[in-house]
Amino acid sequence: MTVDAQPAVTPPVSYGGMLLSALGLVGVIVLAAFIVGGILGAIIIWRKKRQDAVAPPIDPGHQRLRS
Repeated sequence: MTVDAQPAVTPPVSYGGMLLSALGLVGVIVLAAFIVGGILGAIIIWRKKRQDAVAPPIDPGHQRLRS
């Protein structure tokens, strides 16, 4: 009968280390959400401005206030 060797001892993880790693993951997710949201917002605004630029005015007396 042979005895298996015990696995290496893992270093203890403190509550502070665990909290810091969780906040790091949340920070990455929040940063990714801001980047994706900014890109999508810019695309939506760009498309709306492009549509407004090529669309004719609805009534003849209409004056465009923004260029």
